[in-house]
Amino acid sequence: MVESEFKLSEQKKNEISMYKRVNMVLLFAVIILAVAVLLLSLLYQSSFSSLHNIASLLNSSSRSTSPTSNTTSGYTIAGIDTPLNNTELSAINNAPNSYFEIAGERLLNGSLTNQVVLSKISNTIEYNALYVNGKPSVIYIGAISCIYCGENRWAMALALSRFGSFSQLYKGYSSFGDGDIPTLYWIRDNYTTPAGVGYGNYYSSSYINFISAEYESPIKAGFEVAPLSYFIGKAPNATYSNALSFMNSTGQFQGTPFTFWGNTIVTGADAVVFGNTTPNGSTLPIAGMTHAQVISQFAKFNDQFAWSEYAGADVYISMICPTINNSASVCQLPAIQSIEKIEGI
Repeated sequence: MVESEFKLSEQKKNEISMYKRVNMVLLFAVIILAVAVLLLSLLYQSSFSSLHNIASLLNSSSRSTSPTSNTTSGYTIAGIDTPLNNTELSAINNAPNSYFEIAGERLLNGSLTNQVVLSKISNTIEYNALYVNGKPSVIYIGAISCIYCGENRWAMALALSRFGSFSQLYKGYSSFGDGDIPTLYWIRDNYTTPAGVGYGNYYSSSYINFISAEYESPIKAGFEVAPLSYFIGKAPNATYSNALSFMNSTGQFQGTPFTFWGNTIVTGADAVVFGNTTPNGSTLPIAGMTHAQVISQFAKFNDQFAWSEYAGADVYISMICPTINNSASVCQLPAIQSIEKIEGI
């Protein structure tokens, strides 16, 4: 009887040991499953955040205030603050008017796959032109960290090239936390300072003035910008103080970019151009491009990306032309005149 009970006890011990091993295996399986679910959740949230940021671009008609995104872009500052070489600069300064005409026609006939918004359909308000030394002014307030500004400067540079030229443009990026896309800087900007403003540019024109102010902040952080009072307080001279005070007096500042073209305030970018199609996912094709590749596409002028950037420039050009009595050659292009009529300028 004792031997039988002993054998039974040993059997129970073995069964208990087996159950413990099974339970440990199940516990480890549950832990692994929980970790997997957590990782998938985080991945989903990151993807959703990126999708949300792009949806914001599309749904806002290129409104101004940049979100801080979680996109995993190029994360590079390769060549930052170095000037464009002569060939790259020439591609901006000396683009043929025919490119602007073709892009304008595509904008008017609806054949662009990127979003380019005519001003009267977007967010614009008209004021009296701001004259300095007898010339109307283009005023730009932006932030080096801002993805909207980053995309918009390409079209701005193309538009401004129709009325003058740049002796220098510099390679830049939006911030790591806001798209990290290759862009242009008007001057060498301080991309490590906790806070600052870069004023001015290397642009000359017999038709217009270009007054630019760029909020500077750490490029490895997210989007940052200060109130207009900060820009005004640090203005380097009376021209900038008066221009920035005028922009502030409109009460239209909603974020960056914030621009004035001739007699028209634009409270955001006029286009969403981050590749050959309007983005509908978590990636921005331009983020994987070098500055040379972007400019090369402008020069080749054979894809939606280039056509759309030129079309964005056309919208800005159409705002300037009336304030200079359409005296620049670009103002005589049929597409520009048609855009002016649509906008009621």
